[in-house]
Amino acid sequence: MLDHVSLTVSDLVRSERFYDAIFAALGVVKVGSEHSEAWIGYGERSDADHPERSYFSVRLGPTPDDAPRRHTCFKAPTRAAVDAFWHAGVANGGIDLGAPGLRHYHASYYAAFLYDPDGNRIEAVCHQPDKD
Repeated sequence: MLDHVSLTVSDLVRSERFYDAIFAALGVVKVGSEHSEAWIGYGERSDADHPERSYFSVRLGPTPDDAPRRHTCFKAPTRAAVDAFWHAGVANGGIDLGAPGLRHYHASYYAAFLYDPDGNRIEAVCHQPDKD
């Protein structure tokens, strides 16, 4: 459904540590960082040959307004990746909003929630059943 998403942060260096860590945990590649241009990019941009791709950018701007219902959720390939996302985020300036675990949305909805260093609400979810 989404082609690309951007959000703003007040401190690009601090946020880069956070987003580098959570995206590495989810297996998403970093595709650029230009501090003079004030942006960081992850994922891959769509084009005519690859319309299925998704791209996420972080841009320098004012501290986001408080909007408790706004959040961004990233797909995780496994429950272990959700766990790694949460641990990486907390270790790199994120604030716990819900440790990894099953949620009520459906029987296999396994997710974790964080605030990024600027208060953006970030989630990772795996929809697959546990592969024990």
